[in-house]
Amino acid sequence: MVFDCMGKERMHSTKALESLVQDILKSRAQSRIYLYLIRKNGAKTEDIIKGTRLHPSTVRETLVKMHEKKLIFRKKQKNDNIGKNPYTYFPLPVVKLLKRYASDLEKKLNDLASLSIKTAASKNASIVKINIIDRE
Repeated sequence: MVFDCMGKERMHSTKALESLVQDILKSRAQSRIYLYLIRKNGAKTEDIIKGTRLHPSTVRETLVKMHEKKLIFRKKQKNDNIGKNPYTYFPLPVVKLLKRYASDLEKKLNDLASLSIKTAASKNASIVKINIIDRE
């Protein structure tokens, strides 16, 4: 989500946000789950299945992958019913996701820029540097 200088949320289409997050996470299912968790500030598996309209097995497999990649974290909920206690899943904060993405992108761009330096006649070529500043 994007905020203007007054801190008010500007509306973006769900498709545009999903596309942006999909570019970062490289997965449509992960982007839908991540955005759902951001909007709901956490959810159980069954709620994620209903809210994203993804197949239950896709959601369960994707949650495992996202947890392994530390894109989400989970908290076990106490349940009075017989059976397993469900997890509530929470997303990695957006700023942390962006910092991780920027770091990966910075490395790739610097690798590419280093090719230019090696092949350039002039040693005045500079390395690309991206910095995301957290203004909190």
